[in-house]
Amino acid sequence: MTTADLLFNPFAPGFTDDPYPTYRRMREVDPVHRHPFGFWMLTSYDDIAALLRAGLSVDDRQVVDGQIREQMDRLDLGVLNMSMVHRDPPDHTRLRSLVGKVFTTRSVAALEDEITRLVDAALDRVAEEGHADLVEALAFPLPFAVISQMLGMPPADHARIRELTGILALTLQVVTDPEEMRRISDAAREMTALARDLIAWKRANPADDLLTALIAAEHEGGRLSDDELVAQVVMLYIAGHETTVNLIANGTLALLRNPGQLALLRARPGLAGNAVEEFLRFDSPVQQSKRITLAPHTVRDRTIPAGAFVFAVLASANRDPDYWGPDADELRIDRPNARHHVSFGAGPHHCLGAALARLEGRLAIGSLVQRFPSLSLAGDVTWNGRINLRGPSVLPVTVR
Repeated sequence: MTTADLLFNPFAPGFTDDPYPTYRRMREVDPVHRHPFGFWMLTSYDDIAALLRAGLSVDDRQVVDGQIREQMDRLDLGVLNMSMVHRDPPDHTRLRSLVGKVFTTRSVAALEDEITRLVDAALDRVAEEGHADLVEALAFPLPFAVISQMLGMPPADHARIRELTGILALTLQVVTDPEEMRRISDAAREMTALARDLIAWKRANPADDLLTALIAAEHEGGRLSDDELVAQVVMLYIAGHETTVNLIANGTLALLRNPGQLALLRARPGLAGNAVEEFLRFDSPVQQSKRITLAPHTVRDRTIPAGAFVFAVLASANRDPDYWGPDADELRIDRPNARHHVSFGAGPHHCLGAALARLEGRLAIGSLVQRFPSLSLAGDVTWNGRINLRGPSVLPVTVR
């Protein structure tokens, strides 16, 4: 079999620019697909919603064989594998409880004024220039600043941290290049060292922030170990900004490519919250989620064996016409059931930062649209080339 014969070939030219034709074909031809690399892929909404709630493992150590097993064996992530996104109960329950104590709906809601201030400042700079790369001007710096402030980060080399978290984000997809694996392993070691330094500094300089609270948080008399604390901090840093960058950039691009919907949002600014749900559905910031079977698992007429790595293709589920109807590929910011998307996962691993992402997306895109009536694309969009955390790396706009 050649790569041209693969039903799912993420390395094909143009795939990361627009993966949706591939996902449509997979739903139609083989919605429960066993890839020649040894992993499985689900692409229909109902199958994915059921899988996410089925209580399967997220621990990569449970994978028996195939490309993912080889990838895990060759990658050296060190203590970063101790983050709650890689752990099953009871470890996951304990870790999520500890992080959840300080990552509450109330604490997120309290950030609205600060996020508004950051958005307004970014848009002031865009207004002054008259044009911008929206990723560099707003979509990246906003969530990066917010999670840095939440954690209580001291002055640091933010450019290097951004580079490292971008490399580590590649662990969420299939990696076949040995050089890429080496880069990821090196980034894991460097980011781990940075996190240890940050934690040591925070122990000596406690404050009213998330990291101080994490250091002090207890669950049934226990606290996070030093290694667990490092893993959660790095996970929060990556999840706290990498995904929201894509939400803001993908959502803005969707509006610019659908001027009728852009006009509707301007006319009805109260739709901003529902519009964010539709952006999450229409072009999911996280395209895939993983699960590992601990026992044979049947989906439709296929039995996935124990120890198999399964990709739940969230982006495909969010465009499945069997669930969303014949307009599944269309942007509708007033879609009444938009919130039923699976972009934040489901079940025990539902995204802990969903409320923060929604708030940042609503304030950033809502303010951008209302402030600049002449907002339009000013050139070609460049995509970041990622299979999973997919979004524009360059989104040129003009506001005059």
